[in-house]
Amino acid sequence: MSFMIPLVLLLIQRVYSDSPIIETPWGQIRGVPADDGDYNMFLGIPYARVDPDNPFGAAKPVPKFTGIFEANNGTTICPQKEEDSHEIRGTLDCLVLHIYVPKKAKIKLPVLVFIHGGFHEFGEGGPETYGPNYLVRHGIIVVSINYRLGPYGFMCLDIPEVSGNQGLKDQTKALRWIRQNIELFGGDSDKITLYGQSSGAVSVEFHLLSENENLYNQAIVQSGGTYVWRAVESRNNTIPLLLASDLGFKTYDVYKALAYLKGIEVERVIESATRLKIQSSACIEKKFNGVEGFLYVDPVTIKTLPKTKNLPLLVGITNAERLLYVFRTLTENPLGYDPFKDLERYVPQNEMSRAYDIVRRFYIGDAPISMEVMEELIDFDSDFKYTYPSEQSVIRFLKSEAKLYHFLFSYSGGRNKLKVRENITIGGAAHSDDVGYIFETISLRGKGSDADFLVLDRMTTMWANFVKYGNPTPEITDLLPIAWPIATTQQLHYLNIDKELSLGIRPFHNRFAFWDLFYLHYVNNAGVLNSINYILLFVLGVYHCIV
Repeated sequence: MSFMIPLVLLLIQRVYSDSPIIETPWGQIRGVPADDGDYNMFLGIPYARVDPDNPFGAAKPVPKFTGIFEANNGTTICPQKEEDSHEIRGTLDCLVLHIYVPKKAKIKLPVLVFIHGGFHEFGEGGPETYGPNYLVRHGIIVVSINYRLGPYGFMCLDIPEVSGNQGLKDQTKALRWIRQNIELFGGDSDKITLYGQSSGAVSVEFHLLSENENLYNQAIVQSGGTYVWRAVESRNNTIPLLLASDLGFKTYDVYKALAYLKGIEVERVIESATRLKIQSSACIEKKFNGVEGFLYVDPVTIKTLPKTKNLPLLVGITNAERLLYVFRTLTENPLGYDPFKDLERYVPQNEMSRAYDIVRRFYIGDAPISMEVMEELIDFDSDFKYTYPSEQSVIRFLKSEAKLYHFLFSYSGGRNKLKVRENITIGGAAHSDDVGYIFETISLRGKGSDADFLVLDRMTTMWANFVKYGNPTPEITDLLPIAWPIATTQQLHYLNIDKELSLGIRPFHNRFAFWDLFYLHYVNNAGVLNSINYILLFVLGVYHCIV
């Protein structure tokens, strides 16, 4: 058996000889070659560390490595209740990023930085969920990041130690790390595109309106935005008290509650936050001397975004955002489902009966709520709680003079992420279905028809073109036979991504015109919305629209 020892050593030597090493200010980082493409992976690089004495507050700098850092672990996640398994797991040593670099690049490459979705409560940026192989083959560097979720990332108090928005501040630290160090990996620090999907898109728009420095040169906002329900909430000093009490320690002192919680296992804290239904949202912070803030103004009050002037943006939605929720609810509880009742949260009580009748008849006439009108119910739930609010972000971007490319994803195929997961075969593209045509994910590996991969090739080519040129269709080709025009306030051009590509002007314009009128009557003229928060509630719908 002695011959096995040299063989093992030879294999180890080959692995290390093929593994690139990068010199950084923190020490050497060794990556690993990818097994699904001609690129190298640098997985789990720490960009900051959670302060063990204040896990709900600002992150700290990373110390220098004591040896070569082996960047080969892409499985780290922040504390959360996972979406699929519902298992509660994770570690606070989770502030890491993953860098994917094409081999043999001779010039500095443009960079795509991805922020994952998940209600700001679950999700991670690792390669099993967001495999980059379909993107890096186009000659761009892809980076994905982890950031704190749930109470660790979004507890917002009236004290300097936990001023709020820590998850968004984690993202800012990651962006600064990328800006300062990506050239060491062959990237161009002057060509960085910030990309978010779902609540990751919410994060991107927050970065566009925050007072922080510009750390990117263009952005992609995919199925999300700051007008989404519970995108912003008020500061709430009762949350640590509620968590501590639920876990067995009763106090009215916020500092004592935080001191208790920092010693509790993260799984128990997440379990408690889930049990108490504590939401994870950005907040309007209180200013404190010596504390870096992120958001001091309610985003709904901001009419234009100075950061977006002349900024290339790629912004869009799917054509049936709430398909999964409506289908599941009608299937499980057909007699108890009435989405139009959600209007009562946003319409004055004395106007509710009339408003209910108007909206219901606009969408389904006098038909009863049933599977027979499921498509119309999907339209209503999507418009009221998701697509109309998302379009308000588009309008604000255009008023801010952004260079905006607008899209509607309508394709229904074998890589529609959520529909495949739930085994739903009805038409339409649900929220997050488009992700399967940008990234590889373990649940979709090996799946897809020739038609599916044509859509995937088109989307990844356009997204990579945007990263490289600020234009998704810089030239007409056999793959991309249409020149995608820029949207304007006068002509809101959009690209419909389906089996074939086609152009349109102002998606869902009839339905959105209805909501424009409805908003004007029940918000502006009713005289009941004296606070911006109520306006936000009316326009945006329920919390479950961010997935």
